Amino acid sequence: MIALHELVASLDGLLQPELYDDYAPNGLQIEGRALVRRVALGVSANAALIDQAIGWGADALLVHHGFFWRGESPVLTGYRGRRVGALMRAELSLLGYHLPLDAHEVVGNNAQVLARAGAAPAGAFGGGRAPIGRLGELPEPEAVGVVVARLEAALGQRAVAFLHGPGLVRRIAVVTGGGARYVEAAIDAGADLFVTGEPSEQSQGIARECGANFVALGHHATERVGVQAAGAWLAQRHGLDVCFFDVPNPV
Repeated sequence: MIALHELVASLDGLLQPELYDDYAPNGLQIEGRALVRRVALGVSANAALIDQAIGWGADALLVHHGFFWRGESPVLTGYRGRRVGALMRAELSLLGYHLPLDAHEVVGNNAQVLARAGAAPAGAFGGGRAPIGRLGELPEPEAVGVVVARLEAALGQRAVAFLHGPGLVRRIAVVTGGGARYVEAAIDAGADLFVTGEPSEQSQGIARECGANFVALGHHATERVGVQAAGAWLAQRHGLDVCFFDVPNPV
């Protein structure tokens, strides 16, 4: 068991949210009970996930997509009000980490996807004070189709693939979720394969015209891995009970 403020401080120390100009607040978003023994994990704080966390008896819910997004209405009515109300009635704390949980060099979504591709860490890319993208290298060059199939199996998602680059790949760049705009930065970083969650309408043309391999494996599917890794870190470091609850999403 751990005090809630100690749990938040521990995750802040790991993920360093102060480095990122993010689209939503990172860290504690809804304050619940003061002591935490059970931490539920999930991708997005929707009603289905909240209900599962409450049913399991969680004291805190750790997610990648939390509340209070930039440009979103601040009025807690409708589904927003129902979500917040359910958390508060259950005294269930909500902790959300967005970009920090993408970018972390070990537990981040990008690093975890690279590990599932069989790639060793090879630095960051994407510019800025705290680059979001991660690079990895395979031990030996492999056929691009073999690497894509490995990722499909590991993530449980069929890829949208625009394969106009090298037939053999070694250097892989990853920005999970809605990271399609980073494809040019990945090319500049020398990547043979760029992996993200969602394609944009432009992605096919850019891949074709730049001679690049672009693979999208689902926003949700590519971002299930980081929160699970962060939960495993919490379990090991603080002896907490953690459980990942998936709410399947084809996007």
